[in-house]
Order: sequence, then structure tokens, then C-alpha cells
Amino acid sequence: MPALPALPALPALPALPELTRRAVLTGMLLGALLTPCNVYSGLKIGWSFNMSIAAGLLGFAFWQALAPLGVRGLGLHENNINQTAASSAASIISSGLVAPIPALTLVIGRTLPFTLLALWVFAVSVLGIVVAAGLRNSMLLRERLPFPAGIATAETMRQIHASGAEAAARVRLLLGAAVLAGGVKLVDALRYALPRPALPVTLPGGAGAGQLGFVLDPSLLMLGFGAIIGLRAGLSLLFGALLAWGGLAPLVLARGWLPSAPDPAAERWFGPLVEWLLWPGVSLMIVAALTGFAISLGRLYRRRRQGRGHEPVPGILSPRVFVLALAAALAMVVLAQMRIFEISWWAAGLAALLSFVLAVVAARVSGETGITPIGAMGNMTQLAYGAITPGDLTANLMSANVTGGAAGQCADLMHDLRTGQIIGATARLQLLAQVFGVLVGSLVGSLVYLLLIPDPAAMLVTAEWPAPAVATWAAMAQVLADGWSAAPTGAPAAAVIAGGAGLVLALAERLAPARFARWLPSAPALGLAFIIPAWNSLMLCLGAGLAAALWRLRPAWAQQRTITLAAGLVAGESLAGVAIAAGRMIG
Repeated sequence: MPALPALPALPALPALPELTRRAVLTGMLLGALLTPCNVYSGLKIGWSFNMSIAAGLLGFAFWQALAPLGVRGLGLHENNINQTAASSAASIISSGLVAPIPALTLVIGRTLPFTLLALWVFAVSVLGIVVAAGLRNSMLLRERLPFPAGIATAETMRQIHASGAEAAARVRLLLGAAVLAGGVKLVDALRYALPRPALPVTLPGGAGAGQLGFVLDPSLLMLGFGAIIGLRAGLSLLFGALLAWGGLAPLVLARGWLPSAPDPAAERWFGPLVEWLLWPGVSLMIVAALTGFAISLGRLYRRRRQGRGHEPVPGILSPRVFVLALAAALAMVVLAQMRIFEISWWAAGLAALLSFVLAVVAARVSGETGITPIGAMGNMTQLAYGAITPGDLTANLMSANVTGGAAGQCADLMHDLRTGQIIGATARLQLLAQVFGVLVGSLVGSLVYLLLIPDPAAMLVTAEWPAPAVATWAAMAQVLADGWSAAPTGAPAAAVIAGGAGLVLALAERLAPARFARWLPSAPALGLAFIIPAWNSLMLCLGAGLAAALWRLRPAWAQQRTITLAAGLVAGESLAGVAIAAGRMIG
């Protein structure tokens, strides 16, 4: 998918309203609606969707629909406040809801009640917001980092506010896709079990292709995500599924390496097999992520040295206010670790300081590539705390949670501030909108997580809820605490080989010429395919292939509509899944 060019900034228009009551409330309401989508998809496949464009479209459409009643439409700068609040709410999952928090339940059996959970994710997110406030002018004005998601959002916002017909067409597509995906999910779950055709093949080890997961699943959410991730990642997932579930899984069955043998009569054998396959899959992802991160650090350092001599640019906040806000945020995170998780004051303080440093680094990486290395940030902290507090699984997971969560919210706000810079918005008002969004995201995200997963130990890392990020964080903590003795037979050797493959792929991707690197498999997608069911990888690859065909056949339409269509499919199935879980709980 071609990269969007950088857009020139519009002149500031101070006469236009920005932080209005309706803009903030619209953002909070849409954030409450979109947050469950990311919680749902994060627990399904470990990925989330940037909701800025969807929020901008929906906010604009809602207020335009009231125009016949004499209500003024949402202005461009008001809509920017709306999307900033909504996207920050939806990004709340980076604060641990789909990774370290459920991993804590898996490794030590502790589940946080709603109040403590919401307080925790709010505290972690606020730290990331404060860090971003200190970085905005330096990264956007002096270093001019692109922050690609911010550019894409700005372009979309300009288009819909310049043409009412364009906005109406996109919203109709978004809502139509959402209704279709939600309807399919409801029919499949509540009325009829839609067919899932399997390949009529028996593989070594006595398993049929269907038992190993090679079936077509009627999930339009997976098609939508496939369209977003692109063909390279989609094909990497397909290759990874064939390697893991079509190659390694039969070998493991034939050798009898599983901790517990699968039930021969079971329709799917995901549960027992993933206990073995997650070791090479996690190893591949972690080594690749840390290698890529190390290379990015080296490049950032070299560019930093080349750019020395520039005068520093003041941040959004005055130096005094920034120092006070940062001190308050750090203190809140330290106290939360001490009171909620009983982590020692020095370990909690070290985690808070480390999160500040790594949030800055993550923002730079995200600014250049559009990818926020939340997993790499957390894994680095886990490795550090494995040496500092050996055997303390709580400190290992929740200290890393602080690092990853702060990095995620910091990067999200930086992309939103890039949008604001392009359209001439006021950065300080976006900062306030982000805080409102984090507040509603903490409450709604925590509620939805507890609603969807009332029993994490029994429900997660299953065919229904693969939760690959949870499996990754839990496995990392377990290895650091118990060593390789925690792995099943044969898994350590497979993990070492997979780690070597991750190292080679990461080095080749970043050091080889671009014309060769684009043909290499994506290491994160390859490792992910080991941990999610094969049918998820098949549908993700199918979605990526359909989107690629659309880009080739109708490039102009695809450029304007692909993300909108995909967002609708993701939102529709996610919201339907949350509604089904709520209905079952009430019933």
C-alpha cells in the first residue's frame, strides 16, 4: 500500500471553536463505543486498530445528520478534538488490558477488581500523555518526524470537511460493513453455526487438517484486519500457519512431545498444541522485536548526533508545569505499583523512570515507521527485572506493563498531535482531550475486559480467545523465573532455532536493500501464526489478498475506501461479540 505524502500545514484559524463541550462529549462517547473493539480484537489476535479515522468519520456524520434541525455541523478543529479523545480511549489496551494484566492471572492466579484495574490503566496512560507533552515540539517542529498515522488522519479529515458527499459515502460504507459483520457474528453465535469447511487431509500424527485448524472461519473481522495489515504480513501469516500447524504440529504429535495428549474425538486440537507451539512462536517474535529495536536505536542515535547544534524548542507546557506534571505522573505510577501489586518502592521507582526513557524512544520509532514497539519495550523491561528481581513474577509483569503502556499512549498522542499540526489545531487543547479520552477508556476498557473474560485462567490461550500477547508475556515471565525447565519436551530446541530465525529476519529486513527486504517474511506475523489458530491466519491472508487485488484493479477507490471498509468490519464484529458476552452474562 503506497505511503501517504507529508501534507503542508494549514494556517492556524483561531476563530474556529476547538475544545467545545460537544466535541469532548462526542469523543468520549465514540471512545466508549470503539474501545470494546480493540479489547475484543486484542484478545483475539493480539492487534488493535487506530480509531482516529473512524472516530472522525462518525463524529462528522452524526452532527451533519442534525443539520436539518438547525444544528451547526462539527467543525474541522472540533472534529480533531473528537478524534483525539476517541483514539486515546481506544488505545487504552496498550496499558495492559490484553497482555500483562491477563498474563498476571495466568502465572500467579490474581485478577484485579474493576476499580483497581481502571485506576491502574489510567495511571499508566497518564504518564505516556505527559511524556508526549514534552516531546511534541522537539519531534514535530525541530526533527519533523512524519508520524504516518497522523498524516493519514489529517488527509481524511480534510477530505470529509471539504466535501459533504465524500463524508456521507465513507460513513455509509463504514456503517454498512459494520452491520454486515455484526449480523454475521450474531447469526453464527446465536442462531446457526455457520459452516467451517476443512481440508479433507490427514497429516502425520493422526490429525486431520480440520483438527489442526485448517478451516475457513466466517469472521469478517479477520478479513478487515487482513486488509489493514497488507499483503506481506498476510502471506507471512499463511506461511507461518503452514509451518507451525501443518509442519511442526504433526511432528510434535508423532513424537509425543505434548504435555497432555489431545482428545481424539475433539473437533479442534488447538489447546494442547499451542502449549508447545507458543515457545518457538514467542521466541521468534521477541528476538525479532528486540533486534529491530536495537537497530532502530542505533539509527536514531546517529541521526541525533548529526542533528546536534539545533536550538531546543519549548514544549506544549512551560518547563515548570511540565516538571510538576511529570513528577505527579511518576508518583502516581509508583504508588499504584506499591499499593496494588506490593512492589517495593525502589523497583517501582526504577520502572517509572525506565518507562519515561523508553516512551521517548518508542515515540521516535513510531514517528519514523508508524509502528509503536510496545511489545519490545515490555520485553526489555521484563529482561531487566528478571535480573533485578529474579523469581518475582508480579514485578516482572507489572513493571513491564508501565513501560509498554506509557509508550503506547505517548505514541498515540504524538500521531494525533501530528494531525493537529497539519490542520492548524492547538496542541494544548489536544492534550486535554487525550486526558478525557484516557479517563473514559480506562473505565470502559476495564469493564469490557472483565465482561468478556470473567475467568482468564480457563478462557485465555484457547481457540476462542487465543490472546497471543498474553501468551507471549506469560511465557517470558515464566522462563525468567523457572528457566527452560518450564518448557515441554523439544520446545527449548525449537525456541532456539526460531530465535535464530527471528534474528536473521530482523537483520535482513533492516539492513538489506529495500527491493530485497520487501520480499522477506514479516517476523512478527510469522511468529504470531504459531500462537493463533490456523483459521485466523487463513482469513487474515485472504483479507490481505482481497485488499491487494482491489488496490490493483481500482487504486483510486481503494485509496479512499479500503481503511473505511476494514474499520467497519472490525467494529461490527467486535461490538457484536461484546454484546453477545453481555447477553450471556445477563441471561
